[in-house]
Formats: sequence, C-alpha cells, structure tokens
Amino acid sequence: MKSTQQQKSGLWKHGLLITLLFGFTVMIVGGVLMYRSRAPIPERVTGPDGAVLFTAADIQEGQDLFRKRGLMDYGTVLGHGAYLGPDYTAEAIHWITETMRHRKAANFEALGVGEKAAIDAEIAAELKANHYDATSGTLPFTTGEAAGWNTIVERYRKLIVDGQIERALPKGAILPPAEGTDTQAAAKSLAAFVTWTAWLSVAKRPEANHSYTNNWPYDKTAGNTATPGAMMWSAASVAGLIFFLALILYFQHRYQLTAEDVPNPKFRFDLASAPLTPSQRAAAKYFVIAMALFLVQCLLGGKMAHDYADGASFFGINISQYLPFNIARTWHLQLAIFWIATAWLGMGIFIAPLVSGREPKGQRALVNILFGALVVVVVGSMAGEYLSIKGLLGNGWWWFGTQGWEYMELGRLWMYLLIAGMGIWLYIVARGLRSALKAETDRGGLTHLLLYSSAAIPVFYCFALFVNRTSHITMADYWRWWLIHLWVEGMFEVFAVVVMGFLMVRLGLVTAQSTLRATYFQLIILLGSGIIGTGHHYYWIGAPEAWMALGAIFSALEVIPLSLLMVEAYGQYKVIRAGGVDFPYAASFWFLLATGFWNLFGAGVLGFLINLPFVSYFQHGSFLTAAHGHGALMGVYGMLAIALALFSLRNIVEPRYWKEKWMMVGFWGLNIGLMGMIVVTLVPIGVMQAIESFDNGFWSARSLEFYQQPLVKTLLWLRMIPDTVFIAVGAVPIVAASVWGLFHMRALRAPVPVAQEQEEREMVEV
Repeated sequence: MKSTQQQKSGLWKHGLLITLLFGFTVMIVGGVLMYRSRAPIPERVTGPDGAVLFTAADIQEGQDLFRKRGLMDYGTVLGHGAYLGPDYTAEAIHWITETMRHRKAANFEALGVGEKAAIDAEIAAELKANHYDATSGTLPFTTGEAAGWNTIVERYRKLIVDGQIERALPKGAILPPAEGTDTQAAAKSLAAFVTWTAWLSVAKRPEANHSYTNNWPYDKTAGNTATPGAMMWSAASVAGLIFFLALILYFQHRYQLTAEDVPNPKFRFDLASAPLTPSQRAAAKYFVIAMALFLVQCLLGGKMAHDYADGASFFGINISQYLPFNIARTWHLQLAIFWIATAWLGMGIFIAPLVSGREPKGQRALVNILFGALVVVVVGSMAGEYLSIKGLLGNGWWWFGTQGWEYMELGRLWMYLLIAGMGIWLYIVARGLRSALKAETDRGGLTHLLLYSSAAIPVFYCFALFVNRTSHITMADYWRWWLIHLWVEGMFEVFAVVVMGFLMVRLGLVTAQSTLRATYFQLIILLGSGIIGTGHHYYWIGAPEAWMALGAIFSALEVIPLSLLMVEAYGQYKVIRAGGVDFPYAASFWFLLATGFWNLFGAGVLGFLINLPFVSYFQHGSFLTAAHGHGALMGVYGMLAIALALFSLRNIVEPRYWKEKWMMVGFWGLNIGLMGMIVVTLVPIGVMQAIESFDNGFWSARSLEFYQQPLVKTLLWLRMIPDTVFIAVGAVPIVAASVWGLFHMRALRAPVPVAQEQEEREMVEV
C-alpha cells in the first residue's frame, strides 16, 4: 500500500497535470482560432485601373528577403524584432498616409486644423475599408493606396542603393553584390511584404470593428486608435492580480507550502573528500565555455549599444561593413541561448551522479561527444548566419544560414542538430539517474520531477519546428513565442525550481518532504499563469481580440510566482548568513539571491509595467520592452545559469584554487552594470518613446529623428558606463576565475552508493 505521504504526492502530481492540461488546451484552441482568423494573403493586389501591383509570390519573396538579410535583428515588423531600425509596418503606414495627404492637398501643411482633420478622416475611412475579395483572392487598392505603394517601393529602392550609414545599415546590406544588382525587383518584393503588413494593421476585420492587429500600431491619421478591449482588459488584469494574490497567499500560509529549514543545519559536503566522477570532471568545460560565450555576447552587446549612439563609425572605424548591427544582434541573441543552455546542460550532467551516487559506464564519453556536437552547432550556426546575411548561401540560406525570426535565427539544419544534442543530454541525465529513480518508489518524488523537467527542455524546443519557410507571419509568431516564453522562460524555470529544491535538500538545508510539497506548489502557480500568460505576446500580431483578455489576465498573474521566488531568495540569503565564512557556496548563492531579485524586478515589475494591453499599445517595440528583456533574460536566466555553473565548478575545482573573491567582484559588476543599463538608458528612453508614440504615432517613436534628439543621444552615450562595468568588472573576472579553475580540478573520487546514504533514504520516503 502507498504511504500517506505518497498519496499526498499523488494529489499534487494530479494537480500539476490538470494545470498543464488546462493551460495547453487553452493555448492550442486559441492557436486554432488564430489560424482560422489570420489575415489573408491576397493572390494579387491591383491598382484602380486593374493592373497588378504585386502578388502573393512577391509577398513571400519579400518575407524571405526580410529574413535572410536578418532585418528582424535590425528593425521590427508588427513591433517584434530589434530597435535600431524602424518598425517597417508603422513606417509604411506613415508613408502611405503622407502620400495620400499630399495627393488630396498639395499644400497640406499650410491648411488649418479643421481642414487637416477632415482630410485625415477621409484617409482613415479609405484605409479602414477592407476590399479583399476572398472568392477571387484579389485585393484592390484605391488610387491613394496605390500611390502609397509606389512611394514605399521608391523609398526601398533608394535604401537598397544607398544604405543608411547613420543607422549602421551599410550599402549592400539588403542586396549584397553576391545576389545581383536588380534593386528594383528587391525593392518591390520587400515593399510587397511590408505593405501587406501595413494593410492588415489598418483594414478592419470582416467580423469586427478593428483591424487584424487590434488597431496596432497607433497612427491616428490611419484611423488606428486603441480599442475599448485594451482599456477594459487592462483594468481586469489588475483586479485579477489583487484577487489571486490574496488567494494564493492564503493557501500558501494555510497549508504551509514552503520549504522548511532544517534546525541548526550541517552542510553535508566536505569539498576535500566529496566524490567527483569522470563525467562531472568532463562537465567542467561546459561551464567554462558557457562563460566564454557569455563574454563574447557581452562584447557584441557593447558594440550594438554604440551603434545606437553613432551608427556611422565605431570611434572613427567603420566596422559596420564587416560586422553590421543585424549580424551582431543575431549572434547576441543566439549566444544568449547557447551559453545559458550550455550552463544548464552542464548542471544536468553534474547533478546526475550526485543524485544516484554512481557513474554509469561510458558516461564520460557521451559527455564529450555531446560537447563536440554543441561546438559544431554553435560554430556552424553562427558562420551560417553570417554567410546568409552577407548573401553568400544562395537558396541554402534557410537550411544552413538563418531562418530569420528573432530568437529563431539559426538555420533549420542547426536546429535539428541542437535538438539531437539535447536528446543526447537527456539520455545522459536519464541513465545517470537510473539507480536513484529505481530507489524512489514514488513517481512523483523529487528525483522523478528532475527527470520530467529535464525531458521538457528538448521536447518544448521541438515546437519551433512548426515554423516553416512559408509560414504566415501571425502563425510564425505564435509558435516563436512558444520557444521564447514556454521554452526559455517556462521549461528552464521549471528545471531550475526542481534542481534548486533538490540541491537545498541535498545540502541538508531544508527538509525533503516540505521541499517536495513547496516545489509542486511553485510549479502549479508558475505554469498556471505562465502557459496562458504567453498570450501577452499575441496582442498585436494579427490574433483574435480574445488573446488580449487571456494574455492580460494571466500575464499579470505571472508576477505572483516571481514574487514568491523573491521571498524564497531571502531564505537563501539567510542560508548564506547561517553558513558563515566557511560556507563554500557563497558566490553561487549570491547569484541565486540576484536571480530572485531580478525575477521580481526584471521579469515581474518591468514585465507588468508593459504587459497591460493599454500600455503595451503605445510602448510595444520600444526600449521599455528591451528593459524588460534584459532584466528577465540576463537578470533571471543568466544569473541563474551562472549560479548553477559556480555551484558545479565549486565542487570540481581544487578548493585552494577557487577564486571566490573574483566571483564576488563579478557578481557586483554584473548586477550594478545591468541595473545601470536599465535605469540610465533603457527605461528613460522607453518612457520617452511611449510618450512620443502617444503624441505623434509609433512610427515617430522609432524614427531616426527621435534617436538624434540631444537628450536621447546623451542617454545612449551614457550607457557606455554601465556597459563597461558589466563587461570589465562583471564578466571578465568570472571568465578568468572559471578558466583558472579548469586547470586546477580535483582528482577523481568514486561516490558512495546511494543505498548507503541516510539522506537518500529520507528522500526515498518522500
């Protein structure tokens, strides 16, 4: 018969399964509705005389050109991408309205306020009318819209020929010499794609009184203003947050759903005699390479920050022709995923023998094979991305170069190889945990949770495969955010919660039973809010308005588990104090404390600041989004990756060679530098952009003229100070200490069999 504790574990397990089932049911049903209601891609777009302006094939060619040139890592489309360049959608709408204004009145600027308003009302009515004929697949443009189309083609032709040096876009960036000299054809295809996104952003849905993008971007001349739903669901999300916060806090305190500290804890590890297996020793290079990739990512980030302030040169040197902004940002994002994932994969390899107390035969060989595969994927994908953006891969760009979507830049071949590598990693972890899994009779115990959370990492990355070469942009964004929000922000956080709970028990700091209960509680509220909370990314991509309700409510609730994790981080701070000067994991636990802080501030506070639909409507695609992105990705997942890496390395490196002071210098450098970037530059400019968007339209907030304002320029230059602190005082000491430790590792020592350890028997009882 099952014990009472096993029965309670079963209840928690079923609660988690119900949460997962509910969340993913909503996501999938919502995705089906999104697919059915997506904006049509017309077979042909015609002018007032019936002549074909562009076709569906032109739109696809333009989307391909946009992606293989890495333009989503230069500007944005529908608000998603990088922020140095314009938002192509908003810019195109502005060009169209300006063209229509001057066609209706050549002296438009000299007209009175009332006359201007009357003309703008005519333009808005003309653009809002949806003339698409689903039967013939034809979208007829009015005379004004056709004139706007011609303006866009000519502007892109000039951009392709001249580039935009002051915005770090050199000549040949869009049409490299290797791909020919037909600038008119390239301009037409790119204009076709961008004009189509502009049309779906202003034309009314057949079944609604707003556009396919819920009237985003804001442009009053085009008739795009915030919908009533944006206002009402913003208010509802705040009300829901207050109610559910009270409810969750009640359950947490009523049923004591927190990990209970062990009275007068005695740390169970003596680093001088702790076991060290061949696979754990082989895992050391994972952490060192992860830190090295982190440093490269930081340097690329510094280069990009400079491009915002002075895109024409890098302190007098024109390096944009060799390393343009779009390539630097492509690498910057990919390296973020690579180094964080590498550190976490290394942690999985390290912890498996720690859990089971044994080392399967051949484990070290598998670890080394996986490392070689990761090197191939990292080097191969980055080289492919460079060659694709430079126009040197021809038709192979999608397979071997870049898929072109933000955070999904690596070519499809490299994506398959990365999935295969994560599959090998899962096999390594599973075989390493085998004996502990057999010993743990409760399949809902911590060891089984560790296996399940490990399996979720490769499984959820596979959802990126649903985006193919010809995917509709709305559906591409739908699945892309499964990768970003559910893989990076979801499954990795699940893995982290389980690993940290396990380590706290293993170190003898908290009781096993309370930790298991608290872990389930954290996972339920984390996934209960986080899965459907993905919907806040869907407000303006062409999804139904229902996503505004779902995204607003559930993304607001995401603040709750992040706040509770901050409370837990304070408990970890007490552990550090209780450990005294001899506590061997102080640096690692300080990074855990930072993770808790950035969970609350970077992911929670800065996320909540921009996720209300009404606020998001005016700031979407601004520096406020970048502030949240840096605070969440680096502040939470980056700090956590470093914490896991330092914990592992602390057990691998010979104690007398461990550079704790270097690590702590790096800790303060990274946190002060990151906070400086956000407070000095990203948030102030983001607020200015939101106000500019509210006053003049989003196109203006992303224009070159906005970035060249004296105050904005000053804030962009001031970012050099926190960037330097982040790199020189933060990243460099950690990399140096990690490399130093790689050359001073402890000797191998066989672990004690799991069956002989008292603490393992305690965990089996759980």
